[in-house]
Amino acid sequence: MLRVTSLRVLALVPLICPDANKKAALARAIELTTPIDAALRIEADGPIPGRPAQPQLVPHTELKQRSLRTPEGRAALIHALAHIELNAIDLALDICWRFPDMPDLFYREWMGVAQEEALHFELLRDHLRGLGFDYGSFPAHNALWEMAEKTRFDLLARLALVPRTLEARGLDASPPLKAKLISVGDKRAGEILDIILRDEIGHVAIGNRWYRWLCAERGLDPIAAYAELADRHGAPRPRGPFNLEARRAAGFGEDELAALIGD
Repeated sequence: MLRVTSLRVLALVPLICPDANKKAALARAIELTTPIDAALRIEADGPIPGRPAQPQLVPHTELKQRSLRTPEGRAALIHALAHIELNAIDLALDICWRFPDMPDLFYREWMGVAQEEALHFELLRDHLRGLGFDYGSFPAHNALWEMAEKTRFDLLARLALVPRTLEARGLDASPPLKAKLISVGDKRAGEILDIILRDEIGHVAIGNRWYRWLCAERGLDPIAAYAELADRHGAPRPRGPFNLEARRAAGFGEDELAALIGD
């Protein structure tokens, strides 16, 4: 059993929990004022991340495309979003325990991210239940966690390619998704997406800030370093249209946005 002595050790408790609902509840219950112990080297006491038996994880190419005009199609999309948020809980928890020797604020901010991601999961799960389904009712893919595995030995790569790449794609995807769901009468889903977009701007901003901090510590140019890391780890190339307003609010500079649009 893990002996809980610090915030970083405490992050492992929900991370290894295999029950999705309990994982979210445990993450939200963590006290952010818990001592950090930034220098501690921690060994995980269980598989990372803990996952429920359902949903079945399949390659993204095997996921069925369903019409949003059917209740099942709408539920499948909400389920996909809930699965992304569950992964996001684990990603924020993982960055807290895995990487030592960062300033205390780093760990407190990422634990706060984990708690907001847990709220997002619960909002989507509850809406899914209102549609007659639940988390686990549909298959899902594991692309977000695959990038976590690729970057598990390098914090700079993790910051570059998870919050600044994969999660930033959510900033672009949110407005058209909201429009589609509202067009088929799902006003509640639109309200939840507004909450998620607001919070995700802050999460990506945290990723941007710590990425630049670490680049400065290592004497690296942030744009050149990002290009090298994306190529080394096979990160997906972001595709437009881009939510430039949200990306600016999340801390992307004009030089970064010009490079993004130029791709």
